[in-house]
Amino acid sequence: MKLEILHTPPPVSDTERPVPRWAMRLAHALPLLLLPSCLWRLPFALHFDMGQVQEAGMPAYWVSVPYVLGLSVLSEAIAILTIGLVRGWGEVAPAWIPIIGGRRIRPMAATVPAVLGGLILTLLFTTIPIGNGRELTPYGIIDTVEYTNDAWETLATLCVAPIAVWGPITMALAIAHYRRRTAPAPG
Repeated sequence: MKLEILHTPPPVSDTERPVPRWAMRLAHALPLLLLPSCLWRLPFALHFDMGQVQEAGMPAYWVSVPYVLGLSVLSEAIAILTIGLVRGWGEVAPAWIPIIGGRRIRPMAATVPAVLGGLILTLLFTTIPIGNGRELTPYGIIDTVEYTNDAWETLATLCVAPIAVWGPITMALAIAHYRRRTAPAPG
């Protein structure tokens, strides 16, 4: 009996040069990594406190609903745009875009905003040692929220923790995009 090894072909790419498999997977996984935090936010729009101890009152519905929904949609939209770093529409602008549609996108035009965005996201959401070096505190957003019990705090941590990798993943994809697009032609 002959044992056959299944071979999966590399994913079909619409880019000029092959995209590393790790980059393709990370770019497509990023919106899914952010989805728990977006879903975690939604009940706050309707003033459900998700176990948080609220000292100040909640804003009016006409403020909280558009703000929370907008923040969640914007987060996912930006994560989906990151897929452009591994796809052809990140190299040539889609034809339906006014003025630049169908034109080549220079590597730096995609890399610089992605790296800057990744740096900002890293500063906002990554914990770093502050003070005595033992206390981990988010650099850009100070989390002083208390919870009514450990279950709510654990759920919040599980939902929100993946945001910490958003910036580093974006920067890694941007660097891979730049290297792939600016590498000398093979042959």
